[in-house]
Amino acid sequence: MPLDAAPLDGRIPLLDATPRQVGRGVFDPARRVAVMAVVNRTPDSFHDRGATFALDAAVTAAERAVAAGADWIDVGGVPFGRGPAVSEQEELDRVVPLVEAVAARTDAVISVDTFSAAVARAAVASGAGVVNDTSGYWDPAMPGVVAASGAMVVLTHSLHPPRSEPVAPRYEPDVTAAVRARLADLVARSLAAGIPADRLVVDPGHDLNKHTRHSLELIRRLPEIVALGYPTLVALSNKDFIGETLDRPRGERVVGSVAAAVACVIAGARIVRVHDVVETVDAVRMTEAALGLREPVRVWHNNGQN
Repeated sequence: MPLDAAPLDGRIPLLDATPRQVGRGVFDPARRVAVMAVVNRTPDSFHDRGATFALDAAVTAAERAVAAGADWIDVGGVPFGRGPAVSEQEELDRVVPLVEAVAARTDAVISVDTFSAAVARAAVASGAGVVNDTSGYWDPAMPGVVAASGAMVVLTHSLHPPRSEPVAPRYEPDVTAAVRARLADLVARSLAAGIPADRLVVDPGHDLNKHTRHSLELIRRLPEIVALGYPTLVALSNKDFIGETLDRPRGERVVGSVAAAVACVIAGARIVRVHDVVETVDAVRMTEAALGLREPVRVWHNNGQN
């Protein structure tokens, strides 16, 4: 490395670097990384296979995640991936009671993982401050609902209908350029619908309509997504691209997931969506400190105080 090379210092090219109110919390993307814990009330979650489908189990998982250091709780009632259709009422019955319970028992920012505008509206009314739409506005009513709600929205790159069978993806000229262009289009749609710029987050959608080489490229070239100027969320945890890269089955992808999260934080990601909260919180906080974004809890080693 050249002697005059600039050190990593955590700075990223945000259009708006000021802290913003999100639900009951404050999100400061210029100076902090938010850890978003996944709590799904679904019987067919790809990772936990329904372990938190029961309401009491989901509430306990949310409380445990907050105690472990999670900043945000992402509540979901229907997975994005292939599977049988879930009615709007069933999704509401899964999501709304959990949002209400998490809002009553914790101070965490609550996100709702849904591609339904009606569910998003009800979840925000129940205490959610973020709409995490992994479909990229598949429901045409979603931008208007978000604009009226005052919630933050996560704009995710994906191409095909939720719950559909996957297809072999092709991107021109390459996956990163295509993802960046699609996210820019979603930003434009959001602004046109009346959603303020400081309520937008972008997510390149690792593994969503992408194969393993695509997802790895999106990690390497994440600064091109960050350069759009909006806080970037990455959802990497335990996904198939990590399993295929390391030849690890479900249940053995924690280390790979944490390594991918650290790489993305260094590249500019400011929200990390995870299943394994304890391990990820430590890794993210250590990375923040190394980037100069967070002070150590204490400094005494070789400091004349021991």
